Amino acid sequence: MRELSIEWIENAVRDLCIEANRHLTPDVVEAVEHAKAAETLPLARDIMGDICDNITAADEMQLPVCQDTGMAVVFIELGQDVHLSGGLLADAVNRGVHRGYLEGKLRCSVVNDPLRRINTDDNTPAILHLSLVEGDSVTITVAPKGFGSENMSQVHMLTPASANPESIIAKIVETARHAGSNPCPPMVLGVGLGGDFEMAALLAKKALCRPLDRRHPDPFYADIEQRALKAVNALGIGPQGFGGVTTALAVNMEVYPTHIAGLPLAVNVGCHVTRHATRAL
Repeated sequence: MRELSIEWIENAVRDLCIEANRHLTPDVVEAVEHAKAAETLPLARDIMGDICDNITAADEMQLPVCQDTGMAVVFIELGQDVHLSGGLLADAVNRGVHRGYLEGKLRCSVVNDPLRRINTDDNTPAILHLSLVEGDSVTITVAPKGFGSENMSQVHMLTPASANPESIIAKIVETARHAGSNPCPPMVLGVGLGGDFEMAALLAKKALCRPLDRRHPDPFYADIEQRALKAVNALGIGPQGFGGVTTALAVNMEVYPTHIAGLPLAVNVGCHVTRHATRAL
Protein backbone atom coordinates (compact mmCIF):
# COMPACT_ATOMS: atom_id res chain seq x y z
CA MET A 1 0.00 0.00 0.00
CA ARG A 2 1.40 3.38 -1.04
CA GLU A 3 0.56 6.42 1.06
CA LEU A 4 0.15 9.72 -0.75
CA SER A 5 -0.61 13.08 0.82
CA ILE A 6 -3.50 14.95 -0.78
CA GLU A 7 -1.17 17.94 -0.89
CA TRP A 8 0.35 16.27 -3.96
CA ILE A 9 -3.11 16.17 -5.56
CA GLU A 10 -3.69 19.85 -4.77
CA ASN A 11 -0.34 20.92 -6.22
CA ALA A 12 -0.82 18.83 -9.37
CA VAL A 13 -4.32 20.21 -10.01
CA ARG A 14 -3.01 23.74 -9.49
CA ASP A 15 -0.26 23.25 -12.06
CA LEU A 16 -2.49 21.45 -14.56
CA CYS A 17 -5.12 24.22 -14.51
CA ILE A 18 -2.47 26.69 -15.61
CA GLU A 19 -0.75 24.37 -18.08
CA ALA A 20 -3.96 23.31 -19.83
CA ASN A 21 -5.09 26.90 -20.29
CA ARG A 22 -1.78 28.14 -21.67
CA HIS A 23 -0.47 25.25 -23.78
CA LEU A 24 -2.41 23.09 -26.19
CA THR A 25 -1.34 19.47 -26.58
CA PRO A 26 0.87 18.70 -29.63
CA ASP A 27 -1.87 16.71 -31.38
CA VAL A 28 -4.26 19.69 -31.29
CA VAL A 29 -1.55 22.08 -32.51
CA GLU A 30 -0.68 19.70 -35.35
CA ALA A 31 -4.36 19.37 -36.33
CA VAL A 32 -4.76 23.16 -36.44
CA GLU A 33 -1.63 23.57 -38.55
CA HIS A 34 -2.80 20.84 -40.92
CA ALA A 35 -6.19 22.56 -41.23
CA LYS A 36 -4.48 25.82 -42.14
CA ALA A 37 -2.56 24.10 -44.92
CA ALA A 38 -5.73 22.39 -46.20
CA GLU A 39 -7.79 25.57 -46.58
CA THR A 40 -8.17 26.93 -50.10
CA LEU A 41 -10.38 29.95 -49.40
CA PRO A 42 -8.22 33.01 -48.61
CA LEU A 43 -10.38 34.12 -45.65
CA ALA A 44 -10.43 30.63 -44.12
CA ARG A 45 -6.67 30.32 -44.55
CA ASP A 46 -6.13 33.74 -42.93
CA ILE A 47 -8.35 32.82 -39.97
CA MET A 48 -6.49 29.56 -39.44
CA GLY A 49 -3.26 31.56 -39.59
CA ASP A 50 -4.56 33.86 -36.86
CA ILE A 51 -5.47 30.82 -34.76
CA CYS A 52 -1.95 29.44 -35.19
CA ASP A 53 -0.46 32.81 -34.21
CA ASN A 54 -2.68 32.93 -31.12
CA ILE A 55 -1.56 29.46 -30.02
CA THR A 56 2.10 30.44 -30.45
CA ALA A 57 1.67 33.75 -28.61
CA ALA A 58 -0.11 32.09 -25.67
CA ASP A 59 2.68 29.54 -25.41
CA GLU A 60 5.50 32.08 -25.61
CA MET A 61 3.89 34.78 -23.42
CA GLN A 62 2.50 32.33 -20.83
CA LEU A 63 -1.03 33.62 -21.36
CA PRO A 64 -4.36 31.76 -21.69
CA VAL A 65 -4.97 30.54 -25.22
CA CYS A 66 -8.62 31.61 -24.88
CA GLN A 67 -10.26 34.25 -22.70
CA ASP A 68 -12.85 31.67 -21.55
CA THR A 69 -10.64 29.60 -19.27
CA GLY A 70 -13.52 27.25 -18.69
CA MET A 71 -15.02 25.25 -15.90
CA ALA A 72 -12.42 22.88 -14.47
CA VAL A 73 -13.28 19.27 -15.32
CA VAL A 74 -10.98 16.94 -13.39
CA PHE A 75 -10.58 13.23 -14.13
CA ILE A 76 -8.71 11.19 -11.52
CA GLU A 77 -7.71 7.55 -11.95
CA LEU A 78 -6.89 6.40 -8.42
CA GLY A 79 -4.94 3.20 -7.97
CA GLN A 80 -6.59 0.84 -5.49
CA ASP A 81 -3.24 0.37 -3.73
CA VAL A 82 -3.00 4.07 -2.87
CA HIS A 83 -4.02 5.41 0.53
CA LEU A 84 -4.67 9.16 0.47
CA SER A 85 -3.81 10.95 3.70
CA GLY A 86 -4.24 14.43 5.05
CA GLY A 87 -7.82 15.21 4.12
CA LEU A 88 -10.52 14.71 1.52
CA LEU A 89 -9.78 14.24 -2.16
CA ALA A 90 -12.53 16.63 -3.34
CA ASP A 91 -11.24 19.34 -1.01
CA ALA A 92 -7.73 18.95 -2.40
CA VAL A 93 -9.01 19.19 -5.97
CA ASN A 94 -10.94 22.38 -5.24
CA ARG A 95 -8.00 23.94 -3.42
CA GLY A 96 -5.89 23.15 -6.47
CA VAL A 97 -8.42 24.80 -8.78
CA HIS A 98 -8.65 27.80 -6.44
CA ARG A 99 -4.87 28.27 -6.53
CA GLY A 100 -4.49 27.53 -10.22
CA TYR A 101 -7.06 30.05 -11.35
CA LEU A 102 -6.02 32.80 -8.95
CA GLU A 103 -2.25 32.32 -9.14
CA GLY A 104 -2.41 31.76 -12.90
CA LYS A 105 -4.58 34.87 -13.33
CA LEU A 106 -7.19 32.85 -15.20
CA ARG A 107 -10.74 34.07 -15.65
CA CYS A 108 -13.11 32.76 -12.97
CA SER A 109 -16.41 31.79 -14.57
CA VAL A 110 -18.26 29.61 -12.03
CA VAL A 111 -21.40 30.82 -10.24
CA ASN A 112 -22.49 29.35 -6.91
CA ASP A 113 -26.08 28.62 -7.91
CA PRO A 114 -27.55 27.96 -11.37
CA LEU A 115 -30.32 30.56 -10.90
CA ARG A 116 -28.98 32.93 -8.22
CA ARG A 117 -25.82 33.58 -10.14
CA ILE A 118 -23.11 34.90 -7.83
CA ASN A 119 -19.54 34.28 -9.00
CA THR A 120 -17.51 32.10 -6.62
CA ASP A 121 -14.44 34.20 -7.55
CA ASP A 122 -12.04 31.24 -7.73
CA ASN A 123 -13.63 28.95 -10.37
CA THR A 124 -14.61 26.36 -7.79
CA PRO A 125 -16.17 23.91 -7.41
CA ALA A 126 -14.63 21.68 -10.06
CA ILE A 127 -16.42 18.87 -11.87
CA LEU A 128 -14.72 15.76 -10.47
CA HIS A 129 -14.85 12.31 -12.08
CA LEU A 130 -13.13 9.60 -10.01
CA SER A 131 -12.41 6.05 -11.13
CA LEU A 132 -10.60 3.26 -9.29
CA VAL A 133 -7.93 1.42 -11.26
CA GLU A 134 -5.24 -1.15 -10.62
CA GLY A 135 -1.89 -0.23 -9.12
CA ASP A 136 -0.44 2.39 -6.80
CA SER A 137 -0.36 5.49 -8.97
CA VAL A 138 -2.70 8.44 -9.42
CA THR A 139 -3.32 9.96 -12.86
CA ILE A 140 -4.92 13.41 -13.00
CA THR A 141 -6.30 15.10 -16.09
CA VAL A 142 -7.61 18.66 -15.98
CA ALA A 143 -9.79 19.62 -18.95
CA PRO A 144 -11.00 23.24 -18.75
CA LYS A 145 -14.29 23.46 -20.67
CA GLY A 146 -15.51 26.71 -22.12
CA PHE A 147 -19.23 27.13 -22.52
CA GLY A 148 -19.41 28.64 -25.99
CA SER A 149 -18.88 25.08 -27.16
CA GLU A 150 -20.44 23.29 -24.18
CA ASN A 151 -23.75 25.04 -24.82
CA MET A 152 -23.90 23.49 -28.30
CA SER A 153 -23.67 19.90 -27.02
CA GLN A 154 -26.59 17.48 -27.32
CA VAL A 155 -27.85 14.17 -25.94
CA HIS A 156 -30.10 11.94 -28.03
CA MET A 157 -31.97 8.96 -26.58
CA LEU A 158 -32.24 6.71 -29.61
CA THR A 159 -33.95 3.35 -29.99
CA PRO A 160 -32.07 0.31 -31.32
CA ALA A 161 -34.63 -0.14 -34.11
CA SER A 162 -33.78 3.25 -35.61
CA ALA A 163 -30.04 3.30 -34.92
CA ASN A 164 -27.25 2.30 -37.28
CA PRO A 165 -23.94 3.90 -38.29
CA GLU A 166 -25.68 6.17 -40.79
CA SER A 167 -28.21 7.49 -38.26
CA ILE A 168 -25.46 8.01 -35.67
CA ILE A 169 -23.46 10.02 -38.20
CA ALA A 170 -26.59 12.00 -39.09
CA LYS A 171 -27.06 13.02 -35.42
CA ILE A 172 -23.43 14.08 -35.15
CA VAL A 173 -23.79 16.18 -38.30
CA GLU A 174 -27.07 17.63 -37.00
CA THR A 175 -25.32 18.72 -33.80
CA ALA A 176 -22.52 20.40 -35.77
CA ARG A 177 -24.99 22.11 -38.11
CA HIS A 178 -27.00 23.43 -35.16
CA ALA A 179 -23.80 24.64 -33.49
CA GLY A 180 -22.71 26.63 -36.54
CA SER A 181 -20.23 29.34 -35.66
CA ASN A 182 -21.11 29.44 -31.94
CA PRO A 183 -18.39 27.04 -30.68
CA CYS A 184 -15.58 28.87 -32.52
CA PRO A 185 -14.91 26.26 -35.19
CA PRO A 186 -13.03 24.28 -36.22
CA MET A 187 -14.61 22.07 -33.57
CA VAL A 188 -13.62 18.85 -31.90
CA LEU A 189 -16.59 16.54 -31.43
CA GLY A 190 -16.54 14.06 -28.57
CA VAL A 191 -19.12 11.32 -29.02
CA GLY A 192 -20.39 8.96 -26.34
CA LEU A 193 -22.44 5.95 -27.44
CA GLY A 194 -24.09 3.50 -25.05
CA GLY A 195 -24.41 3.21 -21.31
CA ASP A 196 -27.31 5.26 -20.01
CA PHE A 197 -28.19 8.99 -20.06
CA GLU A 198 -25.33 10.21 -17.88
CA MET A 199 -22.78 7.62 -19.03
CA ALA A 200 -23.14 8.69 -22.65
CA ALA A 201 -22.39 12.30 -21.68
CA LEU A 202 -19.37 11.24 -19.62
CA LEU A 203 -18.05 9.14 -22.49
CA ALA A 204 -18.38 12.14 -24.79
CA LYS A 205 -16.43 14.32 -22.38
CA LYS A 206 -13.71 11.68 -22.09
CA ALA A 207 -13.56 11.43 -25.88
CA LEU A 208 -12.51 15.09 -26.05
CA CYS A 209 -9.42 14.17 -24.02
CA ARG A 210 -8.25 11.51 -26.46
CA PRO A 211 -5.45 12.62 -28.82
CA LEU A 212 -6.92 13.82 -32.10
CA ASP A 213 -4.53 11.66 -34.11
CA ARG A 214 -5.62 8.45 -32.35
CA ARG A 215 -8.61 6.65 -33.81
CA HIS A 216 -10.87 4.26 -31.92
CA PRO A 217 -9.11 0.88 -31.49
CA ASP A 218 -12.09 -0.96 -33.00
CA PRO A 219 -11.93 -0.49 -36.80
CA PHE A 220 -15.76 -0.49 -36.94
CA TYR A 221 -15.98 2.63 -34.75
CA ALA A 222 -12.84 4.16 -36.25
CA ASP A 223 -14.61 4.05 -39.61
CA ILE A 224 -17.66 5.82 -38.14
CA GLU A 225 -15.37 8.53 -36.70
CA GLN A 226 -13.76 9.13 -40.08
CA ARG A 227 -17.06 9.13 -41.97
CA ALA A 228 -18.63 11.50 -39.44
CA LEU A 229 -15.67 13.89 -39.71
CA LYS A 230 -15.95 13.92 -43.51
CA ALA A 231 -19.70 14.59 -43.32
CA VAL A 232 -19.28 17.40 -40.78
CA ASN A 233 -16.60 19.09 -42.85
CA ALA A 234 -18.86 18.85 -45.90
CA LEU A 235 -21.19 21.30 -44.13
CA GLY A 236 -18.85 24.12 -45.18
CA ILE A 237 -19.23 26.06 -41.91
CA GLY A 238 -15.47 26.46 -41.83
CA PRO A 239 -13.14 28.35 -39.47
CA GLN A 240 -15.12 30.71 -37.22
CA GLY A 241 -18.17 30.09 -39.41
CA PHE A 242 -16.93 32.02 -42.46
CA GLY A 243 -16.80 29.01 -44.77
CA GLY A 244 -14.07 26.53 -45.60
CA VAL A 245 -13.19 22.85 -45.67
CA THR A 246 -12.44 22.53 -41.95
CA THR A 247 -15.51 22.65 -39.74
CA ALA A 248 -14.12 20.02 -37.35
CA LEU A 249 -10.61 18.86 -36.54
CA ALA A 250 -11.68 15.43 -35.32
CA VAL A 251 -14.57 13.23 -34.24
CA ASN A 252 -13.61 11.03 -31.29
CA MET A 253 -16.04 8.32 -30.19
CA GLU A 254 -16.13 6.25 -26.98
CA VAL A 255 -18.59 3.40 -26.50
CA TYR A 256 -20.01 1.35 -23.61
CA PRO A 257 -22.47 -1.56 -23.24
CA THR A 258 -26.10 -0.50 -22.99
CA HIS A 259 -29.65 -1.74 -22.35
CA ILE A 260 -31.49 -3.85 -24.92
CA ALA A 261 -34.19 -1.17 -25.26
CA GLY A 262 -32.05 1.91 -25.72
CA LEU A 263 -29.10 3.58 -27.39
CA PRO A 264 -27.99 6.84 -25.75
CA LEU A 265 -25.89 9.13 -27.91
CA ALA A 266 -24.14 12.25 -26.60
CA VAL A 267 -22.17 14.75 -28.66
CA ASN A 268 -19.97 17.04 -26.59
CA VAL A 269 -18.80 19.95 -28.72
CA GLY A 270 -15.31 21.32 -28.20
CA CYS A 271 -13.77 24.38 -29.85
CA HIS A 272 -10.42 24.63 -31.63
CA VAL A 273 -8.79 25.11 -28.20
CA THR A 274 -9.95 21.79 -26.81
CA ARG A 275 -7.71 21.73 -23.73
CA HIS A 276 -6.44 19.13 -21.31
CA ALA A 277 -3.27 18.36 -19.39
CA THR A 278 -2.32 15.17 -17.53
CA ARG A 279 0.07 14.24 -14.76
CA ALA A 280 0.82 10.90 -13.11
CA LEU A 281 1.82 10.81 -9.43
